[in-house]
Amino acid sequence: MKGMKVFRPAMLGIYLLFAVIAVSTSALCVYTVDKQLSSEYENNSREIAKTIASASEDILLNRDLATLQSLVDQFLSIPAIKYLYIADEHGNIIVHTFVPQIPPTILAGDRTSTVTIQRTLAHVGDVIEVGSPILEGLAGSVHVGMDKGLIALKIKTAIGKQVYLISILFIASIALTFLFVGLGSRPLRRATEYARFLAAPAGSGLTPPSEEQIAALLSRRDEAGDLVRVVRALASRAESGGTRTP
Repeated sequence: MKGMKVFRPAMLGIYLLFAVIAVSTSALCVYTVDKQLSSEYENNSREIAKTIASASEDILLNRDLATLQSLVDQFLSIPAIKYLYIADEHGNIIVHTFVPQIPPTILAGDRTSTVTIQRTLAHVGDVIEVGSPILEGLAGSVHVGMDKGLIALKIKTAIGKQVYLISILFIASIALTFLFVGLGSRPLRRATEYARFLAAPAGSGLTPPSEEQIAALLSRRDEAGDLVRVVRALASRAESGGTRTP
């Protein structure tokens, strides 16, 4: 950016401010999307667990585990569901969808609790597990594990679109900054050239701005015009042999 050094700190500040805005908005987007989707997943999982719990009451009373297993398996067609299992009132798992076996982490946990838990299971991934009691817990509880990886995928998609938009805006802002700074610095550059010409000794070979350009600078009411008027007045006061005032 030759001839625009005075504007470099301001331009650097603009770029840093833009970067801070981009990072902060991205972080806020990640937090908001993650919180909303996690809450939505938890609510959906709880509704599914309540539905299974309500449908399981009569089946459990009749101890028809085959029918109960068939009921549980039907819900695996929902893409977000990673696993389901039903535990009796003592915490013993009576039906489940794990293949080939129940993960040790679940066997080691409290299967009578219906508190929402976030788990990381081998060969399953990150899940949000919610539970719902059957007959107020007297007949056991239903537990549903929802795929948390889908939340991460949606966050990546949202952030990817945001980064794409921010990148376009950033490139456009750089181009516009160069354009506007170039237009704004042009009068100052001409005023500087005129000042160098007046300060240079005779025979320096410097070419002054044209009379039209000098007249245009003198008519300005900004820093460029002030600079030309000051150097012109100083040159007039000198009135030496080596001073030239076109």
